[in-house]
Amino acid sequence: MTFIQMLLLAVVQGVTEFLPISSSGHLILLPVFTGYADQGPMIDIAVHVGSLLAIMTYFFKDVIALGRGGFATIGIGQAEKEKRLLWWIIIGTIPAVIVGLFLKTGGYLEGFRSTTLVGINLIIYGILLGIADRIGKQVKSFEDMTLKDGILVGLAQALALIPGTSRSGVTMTAARFLGYSRVEAARFSFLLSIPAVAGAGILIIPDLMDASSDLLMEALITGALTFLAALATMAFLMQFLRKASMMVFVIYRVAMGAALLAFF
Repeated sequence: MTFIQMLLLAVVQGVTEFLPISSSGHLILLPVFTGYADQGPMIDIAVHVGSLLAIMTYFFKDVIALGRGGFATIGIGQAEKEKRLLWWIIIGTIPAVIVGLFLKTGGYLEGFRSTTLVGINLIIYGILLGIADRIGKQVKSFEDMTLKDGILVGLAQALALIPGTSRSGVTMTAARFLGYSRVEAARFSFLLSIPAVAGAGILIIPDLMDASSDLLMEALITGALTFLAALATMAFLMQFLRKASMMVFVIYRVAMGAALLAFF
């Protein structure tokens, strides 16, 4: 890949991973509209890992708190609330892990790289996001998370393995239906993504061991560029959601999905 292609991938991933408009869908569409060769699943996951590092940087205090919960789990320190939240996140991650392993081992991931599927999912899940944001109460914060909430949002997260769904979009939708405020739905969504995205990164370690040095370097560079783009986007989104609704993202998703179905 050229540096321009890597930069485009990084910007597209860094921006769309945290806006509820489907990063995987846009990554599939990028080669369609630019004429570049499809970057493949390994680069897709590399940019997601770059996004993961951005999450851990932006929510550093929350990550440290969950880390205290991890130590409390093995008997080091007293952090019962943090321990409970950590376990709810871990349990909520299980559905995505199970579905991800099934799709990878079954070789189904490549079959999902369809512009038609992206268009349909952009519309369907965009409408659901609009409904959730319209009727959902704004009474809960991340600290109010329960086992039930973790499982339900975790089940929604598993749907994001299908391009066009949007991991952040579908988990924010579930969180808004459950009564989390917009900002806290985003916070919940991003923190829940940490083990899921980390797990996806672990899954490609065998592929990385067999990858050429050129492909490995491309993955590292693209991931680093994504980290920078993602960090800036996350800061923007958290400020935006304090002042506005998610309707602009709903309109974008429906319009983009309709255009894709009409064009292709």
